[in-house]
Amino acid sequence: MSNTLESLRADAEEIVARYPDFPRSALGPILHLIQSVDGYVSPRGIALAAEVLNLSRAEVSAVATFYSQYRRHPNGEYNVGVCVNPLCGVMGGELIWEAVSEHLGLEHDETSDDGKITLERLECNAACDYAPVVMVNWEFFDNQTPQSTIQLVDEIRAGKDLHPTRGADKVHTFKEISRVLAGFEDGHADEGPSAGEATLLGKRIADQHGWTAPTTVPTAAPKKAAPKKATTAGTEQVGKPGSSAEHKEPTPKETKK
Repeated sequence: MSNTLESLRADAEEIVARYPDFPRSALGPILHLIQSVDGYVSPRGIALAAEVLNLSRAEVSAVATFYSQYRRHPNGEYNVGVCVNPLCGVMGGELIWEAVSEHLGLEHDETSDDGKITLERLECNAACDYAPVVMVNWEFFDNQTPQSTIQLVDEIRAGKDLHPTRGADKVHTFKEISRVLAGFEDGHADEGPSAGEATLLGKRIADQHGWTAPTTVPTAAPKKAAPKKATTAGTEQVGKPGSSAEHKEPTPKETKK
């Protein structure tokens, strides 16, 4: 246990060194680092982050509870996220969620008894051109159906390698991908296509027609207004023409009339 903690501390110090001017900016990556070892943001991880960054545990916990990628209880080896945002939802995302939730016997943010799968309702996978989309440990599985997603989770439970539609050649575990999110490269960044036909279709059509993005026409800088002359306090003009500000005070003789 002590060796693990010392290794965590050494990696955390390496992360902090990336931010010499603003060391507390290292908090996000350090929380991912903790998850890469403990599988969630553990109490000892919070204490370590607070110590390394000279923060209170409350300050660390405030960040850990704000962002959904940080888990406050042990996460499954594979995080299965079903997008139910409007586009994915109307394209079948809600049906996928209902089918896989019933198949696994899990609701949102629940983990299977064997620790293999945590199921999650996601609000957006940033892949609307391939809706409906399911993500496993942040790797894309495009154009899914209830049947294909059930097959996907069955393959996870059977211990088979998963091969996403785009990105890495295979899906790595939650702990492994958490270390990548902490900023430690795993050598898989250049595997597979990062963009597919649906994403690139607009660009291909534009190239065929010679379309280009509009260019910004520089505008002339506005002329500076002439500086106002300084006036003695109480002597500046007020009111609009014809307003009560132009009316003169009546003389005593005029008042008697």
